[in-house]
Amino acid sequence: MLFKNITILNEFFNLECDCYVGIKNDRIDYIGKKKPEGEWGREYDGKGKLLMSGFYNAHGHSPMTLMRGYGENLVLQDWLNEKIFPFENRLDGEAVYWATMLAMAESFKFGIVSTSDMYYFCDDMARAFIECGAKGNISRSIANVKGESPEKLESFKEARKFYDNFHGEADGRIKVDASLHAEYTSNPETAMALAEYASSVDTLMQVHVSETKLEHDECIKRHGLTPAAYLERMGIFDVPAVAAHCVYSTEEDMEIFKAKGVTVAANPVSNMKLASGICNVSEIMKRGINVAIGTDSVASNNNLDFMEEIKPMAIGNKVLRADPTAVTPKEALKAATAGGAKAQGRD
Repeated sequence: MLFKNITILNEFFNLECDCYVGIKNDRIDYIGKKKPEGEWGREYDGKGKLLMSGFYNAHGHSPMTLMRGYGENLVLQDWLNEKIFPFENRLDGEAVYWATMLAMAESFKFGIVSTSDMYYFCDDMARAFIECGAKGNISRSIANVKGESPEKLESFKEARKFYDNFHGEADGRIKVDASLHAEYTSNPETAMALAEYASSVDTLMQVHVSETKLEHDECIKRHGLTPAAYLERMGIFDVPAVAAHCVYSTEEDMEIFKAKGVTVAANPVSNMKLASGICNVSEIMKRGINVAIGTDSVASNNNLDFMEEIKPMAIGNKVLRADPTAVTPKEALKAATAGGAKAQGRD
């Protein structure tokens, strides 16, 4: 296939007009101002159109498409405990498969080609990703609110088996990450055991961090450490990690992220809807920390329209910093594309 007369957004996030882009098999094979030689099959006249990278959703819970609009007007803890957790207790693999399929259809509609996902019934999720052609970093979320032995947790056993069966499947479209749900839904023994496992198989990590002030402050009361400092001490950041939310991250937390190569995945719409706050993306970017963007679930967002994430991330930081230059369009687009790809260990 050959695109002609089309505008592209290049790797420096600058526009180039009247370009040719040639596709062979499933890869871009040519980009230039002159028409390439050879047979390219169908030609597409892109006059007045933009061709750019797909979006990389750096934090999601795809099967929660089943909970869209369920649990409105609640703060996070009430939303989870009163609505989401009871609903999730009734899910099965078939429901998760179709819910993931719905999420992927909606993702493609809005330009999302790859998603970092944290959930359960992961085999069924992976089957949906593979069948629809999406890319995904899928992780079996580990929680341990009862303080059981980590090795006896069914979720931990499922995570290991899922990694063995699916990591690298579909020509590398499927990557299996490790995932600690959060500090407040686990204990130190579980966090350390998962960190050790992730390091042993050299996989990536996903974790919720400082999403709300309550979570942040309670962690300090329990451990004398912020969530980021606690997770670092547990070894969670010893592999490349995606820290979702980071709304209340301190300067010291940001230094940890920078030193450990952690990606901060901002989730602006979810954080605004649940009144959790605004992630200080501008300051995080200034420190050279990789920033990506996530939708979170549609239960805390209501859709997967990625443009509705990019714009609030930039504008929200302009308000937070009282600075109209806080996050530029180029910085926002980089977070939505290259930043997310880097978070997932993808080119």
